[in-house]
Amino acid sequence: MVRIQRRKVLASCLCMTATVFLLVTLQVVVELGKFERKTFENSNLQDGRKKLEEEPEHLNPFLQKDALSLIRKRKLEIDSYPIMLWWSPLTGETGRLGQCGADACFFTINRTYWHHPMTKAFLFYGTDFNIESLPLPRKAHHDWALFHEESPKNNYKLFHKPVITLFNYTATFSRHSHLPLTTQYLEGVEVLKSLRYLVPLQSKNNLRKRLAPLVYVQSDCDPPSDRDSYVRELMTYIEVDSYGECLRNKDLPQPLNNPASMDADGFYRIIAQYKFILAFENAVCNDYITEKFWRPLKLGVVPVYYGSPSIADWLPSNRSAILVSEFSHPRELASYIRQLDYDDRLYEAYVEWKLKGEISNQRLLATLRERKWGVQDINQDNYIDAFECMVCSKVWDNMRLQEKGLPPKKWKAEVTHLSCPEPTTFAFSSPVPLAPRRNSLREMWIPSFQQSKKEAQALRWLVDRNQNFSTQEFWGLVFKE
Repeated sequence: MVRIQRRKVLASCLCMTATVFLLVTLQVVVELGKFERKTFENSNLQDGRKKLEEEPEHLNPFLQKDALSLIRKRKLEIDSYPIMLWWSPLTGETGRLGQCGADACFFTINRTYWHHPMTKAFLFYGTDFNIESLPLPRKAHHDWALFHEESPKNNYKLFHKPVITLFNYTATFSRHSHLPLTTQYLEGVEVLKSLRYLVPLQSKNNLRKRLAPLVYVQSDCDPPSDRDSYVRELMTYIEVDSYGECLRNKDLPQPLNNPASMDADGFYRIIAQYKFILAFENAVCNDYITEKFWRPLKLGVVPVYYGSPSIADWLPSNRSAILVSEFSHPRELASYIRQLDYDDRLYEAYVEWKLKGEISNQRLLATLRERKWGVQDINQDNYIDAFECMVCSKVWDNMRLQEKGLPPKKWKAEVTHLSCPEPTTFAFSSPVPLAPRRNSLREMWIPSFQQSKKEAQALRWLVDRNQNFSTQEFWGLVFKE
């Protein structure tokens, strides 16, 4: 009986000890969480000068020693790797040790690392790149890297030599960037060859009794490419079914009205019924090629394409798309489309490559084979991961050179890494009177582009001066007479 009581007492003591240990551990985690959260919140301050070495004074004295020990251990681990600071908080990650092949870097959006001795590169997302907050003064060992896959209309300043050449590394839609994202909307070769959504030509001919030969689906109206002006003129010569907010004359089923449904199976099935689709980009830039081009090719619809002047370099075959640039007027384009619509043999020449599963463009095949990222593929890194690792690896290469007493390699972006011509507008004299149209956006793009040249020059001068500056100072330079 005595032994049993002793065991009960011993068990009770062990339970109490375990409970106390768990409570203490929980308190440590909570306090560490508060400390990390406070550190992250402070990162929004412009000075960014709080040091990682600062120790939280609010910790319970009973826990302070263990908590600070963990913090110092983490700091020592971070100090072993170069820090890649996302100045644009694209990833939302407050801290992650990422492995890039044999190299590793610490990736973070936490600006308290701004002045950390191991901070080697600042990563910027083009759409969020602005003059109100830049890591200045810029130190000699601080590289700048730009990730920008979107339309030039999002930030025209980047598309001029004074600004694009501020960066050491780039990942853009241009084939000339350090990490080209030209095929960012194309999953791979197999989706181009796939016949999953292909509607046989005979069925399409029957559907022509209630469908136009051409379909247009856009809800971003009056962009820099002025595509709506062209399509509006084209509509006077040939029938077009327009489902989007721009020039709409036909409605999608209610469940598909959401722009997020543009990759839904139901939307694909509707578009696949058409023979031709107007695939017009929102801006005209070499290698700026979006889903507007790749989607119809996947669905077995012939794209009537307007956008990248270099599109011929990316066609699956020589005859897989109709290029608007080859026609002097929408009237001629309409005539050609009607000819293909009435002649099955001529039309089938544009889908023969898909029916046979033959892609003859070696540049396209090599690009898809060699790119270091995937699209909607869980087995591959996405292009943001690839961008981070590209910068990480180049930073490590230079660190190893310096360890050997050799000068680091100088990486610098070129004009070709992100460049677009000034927007233009179409001017047609239509024989059919048109309803009044919205011009506010359409008329904005050319002046906006012209002003962005001045903004780029002002920004370059201020960054080269290598001092913090105010927005008033920047705009004063832009509008200086």
